[in-house]
Amino acid sequence: MIEQLLSIATCKKEMKKDMFLFREGEEPTHIFLLHSGKIRIGKITPDGKELSFRICKAGDFICETPLFYPTAIYSVHAKAIEEGSYSMIPKRTLEQYVLDNPDFNQKFMRQLGIQHQKNQSMFRDLLLHGKKGALYSTLIRLCNSYGIDHDDGIFLNISLTNQELANFCGMSREVVNRLLNELKRQEIITSEKSYIIIKDLEFLRNEIHCDDCPMEICRID
Repeated sequence: MIEQLLSIATCKKEMKKDMFLFREGEEPTHIFLLHSGKIRIGKITPDGKELSFRICKAGDFICETPLFYPTAIYSVHAKAIEEGSYSMIPKRTLEQYVLDNPDFNQKFMRQLGIQHQKNQSMFRDLLLHGKKGALYSTLIRLCNSYGIDHDDGIFLNISLTNQELANFCGMSREVVNRLLNELKRQEIITSEKSYIIIKDLEFLRNEIHCDDCPMEICRID
């Protein structure tokens, strides 16, 4: 599917850290295909707090707008958290390609459906499990997206500040600091600089009564 998207891309661009691909309220004119770097999809809440939904990496496409809906506007923003590059695909070109290629249509809509399920699952955890559960759920999702085997457990191969982690949980940095320190005292996690190592993943899963969602759903990317 990536090759098909590249075949209708119009240009390739470089991005700098902290650059916005688009902002909330703007009219969507393009779909984006990420070649390198990372993009965070998020939203500013009415009280001015930033809520992060997911991190897009190389090979991901960013389609945060419904197709065939001419009056849509972005309800989220896309901000670069690393330098990288991306291709742009005009929305109208993609819409016509979807109509002309049923096989691509099926694959593309499946990926959009998976992303919708990810968002629903994340919101469910934020609403049902409270602040502690929101953090535990986020750590589990990070394990599934960026975890690699480590002598002490699972190393999260992504550098996140406590504020960035708090943005995924919908809470303040101070609350995340307290909860992380509690997990460290219990020897559930440890840290190396701005990287986290999960020493007891099953503890986190048991605490939120994990539903054993498919791996493609229980992710942060």
